[in-house]
Amino acid sequence: MDWGGPTTSGDRATIAGTPSLLRAINERTVLESVRHVGPVSRAQVSRDTALSKPTVSLALAALVSAGLVREAGRTSGGKGPTAVLYELNPQAGWVVGIDVGRDWVRAAIADVTGQFVARRDERARVRSANTLITQIGAIAHGLAADAGIKWRQVTFATVGSPGVFEPERGQVALAYSLPGWGRQGLVELVHEELGTNIAFENDVNLAALGEQWRGLGKGVGNFVYLHLGTGVGMGMVLNGELYRGGSGAAGEVGYLPLAGTDTKDPSSLRRGPLDWAASATGVVAEATRLGMSPPITAKRVFEEARKGDRAARRVVAIEARRIALAIAAVAAVVDPELVILGGGIGSNGDLLLDPVVRELHQLSPFRPRVEASSLREEATLYGTVSMALAAARDQLFARGEVSA
Repeated sequence: MDWGGPTTSGDRATIAGTPSLLRAINERTVLESVRHVGPVSRAQVSRDTALSKPTVSLALAALVSAGLVREAGRTSGGKGPTAVLYELNPQAGWVVGIDVGRDWVRAAIADVTGQFVARRDERARVRSANTLITQIGAIAHGLAADAGIKWRQVTFATVGSPGVFEPERGQVALAYSLPGWGRQGLVELVHEELGTNIAFENDVNLAALGEQWRGLGKGVGNFVYLHLGTGVGMGMVLNGELYRGGSGAAGEVGYLPLAGTDTKDPSSLRRGPLDWAASATGVVAEATRLGMSPPITAKRVFEEARKGDRAARRVVAIEARRIALAIAAVAAVVDPELVILGGGIGSNGDLLLDPVVRELHQLSPFRPRVEASSLREEATLYGTVSMALAAARDQLFARGEVSA
């Protein structure tokens, strides 16, 4: 979490006059140090945070008393006395992450250290928004039972889905793959079903956060996650932070105009030219045009390409060109260090990476590193848990459990 930049002289005067605020800031700083490094000694926390040992001791005492931090043994080896080690208390709270897609609902419950305690994957019941909301509630409460805790102990839940979340209207726009998901008041209905604090976020944005937390984006300040599956979308992490844009629609690259497509076609406005061309729909359309025998699915096209089928390999080459066009357009605007390909199509790195890079080098002087996601279909789920953890830690302080 980011607690802000350097303080000005005015800020210091304000902090000096509000010792409770200073204590809260110190406790947050120490908690983050323990979370990142633990098990860790008081002396190490002092060195890492530049806080004095007495200040660290007071903060640790408050965090232990609040149940956020616990003792984790003592140092061993070396000369001199041993020191107490501290770590985040896993039982300080639990969070739930739910990835809602057209085909699957994937969910996990994790403790505040980020350790998954239980998992459930179910085929999505997308007949209507109501059936999907009921399924989400059943899965979430079932996870708590699987973890052996009461639902009221869950601090926060994050729901990821296709579309653009509009917080002012409590609505998800552009979620065409989920019937009824764009209805007004959807967020309130999900909140009522879950009965806990929740956040909604675009699934591809969450996949980018998942990559930042547990995937190829870890430690990378500027990268993009390009999802290629039933749809096309992009999540962008710039200067270490998720970038959503002015209305939350940043990364909707499916709407990029693409040479050879009719941008005035009403379907292009609804779904987007690149989405039609580079998604599974486009892969199937190209395979049909090139004479592949039915039944045709994007998955089968890539399987046949691995076997050497000429038509399938031609489809893969066309897809690589379209992916490279999208990367070239984005690279010229945001200059990422890394592009991560994900989704059912993007995960075929063995077939796509080399031709995408070749095409990109022909198209653009901007040449970010291109990799296929190691998290694959799990990226969004990791992102939901990551976002829920950040919110849960904020809430533990906001409820006054330490020195907020």
